[in-house]
Amino acid sequence: MTALDSRTSARQSSLRASNLALVARTVCASARPLSRADVAAATSMTRATATRLADELVAGGVLAEIEPDTGGRRGRPATPLVPGSRLAAAGLQVNAGFLAVRVVDLRGRVVAESLEYADLVGSDPAETLERLGALSARVLGGLPGLRLVGAGLALPGIVAAATGTLLRAPNLGWSGVLPAELLDPAAIAGLPLRVGNEASLAARTFAEVAPGRPGPFPDFVYLSGEIGIGGAAVVGGEVMAGRHGWAGEIGHVCVDPAGPACRCGSTGCLETYAGRDALLAAAGLTPASTPAHLAELAGSGDPRAREAVTAAARALAVALAGVINVLDIPTVVLGGHLAQIADLLHPELEARLRERVLSAEWTPPAIQAAKNNPAPGATGAAYRELTAVLADPARWLP
Repeated sequence: MTALDSRTSARQSSLRASNLALVARTVCASARPLSRADVAAATSMTRATATRLADELVAGGVLAEIEPDTGGRRGRPATPLVPGSRLAAAGLQVNAGFLAVRVVDLRGRVVAESLEYADLVGSDPAETLERLGALSARVLGGLPGLRLVGAGLALPGIVAAATGTLLRAPNLGWSGVLPAELLDPAAIAGLPLRVGNEASLAARTFAEVAPGRPGPFPDFVYLSGEIGIGGAAVVGGEVMAGRHGWAGEIGHVCVDPAGPACRCGSTGCLETYAGRDALLAAAGLTPASTPAHLAELAGSGDPRAREAVTAAARALAVALAGVINVLDIPTVVLGGHLAQIADLLHPELEARLRERVLSAEWTPPAIQAAKNNPAPGATGAAYRELTAVLADPARWLP
């Protein structure tokens, strides 16, 4: 083969891979099943090309065919295409209060999962990741007929994406941890482990309703409420990573320099007012209590509970107004415990944001509550692996 032949072959292979990805993304992004003719029209391909590529993707399990709805019409109906159900990814999560393993397929369905609640503040990383590995092995051990394409781990702290190192997680008390060295490879079916920030991964579950299918808001600021508060800014459906991948640490934005000491070593951080433990303590409740109990007390007029919620809303407004003024992203999504008390936070938070956001007169900030989804970081970790399949499906074809 000549050098010219090699270059021509490489271009053809690259074009095929790009077109396969385009067809896969087009089908997965659609809210309704698409026929091969629909795909051809949406991608500007010929019908023959779209059909050939779709057939390859169906054979590889990236796409699937379903029974057509004839609707009483005559003639042979087109066979609809949907995301496949044979490829799935594992999402793992360690948080201060639980371990989670969740398997999600390309349709966004949870195929298997397990959550184990525990107090992991100050825990030993090796012991905790060994527990997570045992949990993962049990979940992944009962998945006949599925092909796992990747495994991701969500952690509540700053992660060096290039090396997979957890640099610091104040609420766990961990620093300089390399999970891939502590997690038994057999526990994740021998797959490479991709580590990410919990809030950034959780934000993906609002940016996408299923892998590759856009959610209702392309741009938003996401707050992940747990013991502390994580955050992420999403623009055009993509999480803003920042120069080092550390963007979004809104829980450690200072709202009062003279405020309470934070686990991070600073003072007056947002999570010392609006984190779950801080909120419960301010309301006179123990860490074993729940946001639902707090909401019940505040709703019944309990003064300490109401004041705790008001203080949290004011602190949230200070931090969020700064983010909105800088980034021009007026939609805020509350997750975790903040979503559970969103109705209580909303009036004060909205009023304070209107006062503090410069553009509020023309584009008032909007507050949304994420759906109740335990361990959204695990789901987001799985989504990330599946989105990578859609970006290069040729790797997964026979």
